Amino acid sequence: MDGRRPSWRRWRRGRPFWGGLAAIAAGAWICVLPLAPLKIMLQQGVAGIPSVLMGIVMIVLGLTAWFAPHQRTLAGILTTLIATAALVLSNLGGFLIGTLLGILGGGLIFAWQPYATPRAPDATGAAEPTASPGPIPDRDAAADPTRSPTPLHDSQGVQP
Repeated sequence: MDGRRPSWRRWRRGRPFWGGLAAIAAGAWICVLPLAPLKIMLQQGVAGIPSVLMGIVMIVLGLTAWFAPHQRTLAGILTTLIATAALVLSNLGGFLIGTLLGILGGGLIFAWQPYATPRAPDATGAAEPTASPGPIPDRDAAADPTRSPTPLHDSQGVQP
């Protein structure tokens, strides 16, 4: 039992987990609403098909964010677009709950960034490169007259 919790935490942190969960919840909410009793539904029959399809696509996009995190940009954008389209095409986007969850999930999926891999320490044991002991040279072109001008600037620093 002790080995499962750290591995679960590592798996969860290695992908946009909360955004995918919100997208799956939004898709389930939008998908299930047309299957509700007639008193709850605003649309029925053939008009309920887009609701089910959009819900299934949002669930798939949430699972994509979990199991293929390198596709997070596309999944986040499509989740947000489908959640916005559900507002018009699907019972007000699951009575606004599905749309709001979908927009939140799409934003979280799109904004997620993987952790940077930690740098290995060098031979001295320092992980960061050490700075040179001397003074930092001035990078201003006007302060160093021997420095040649760049192709986009003349020697006085004026752009052509």
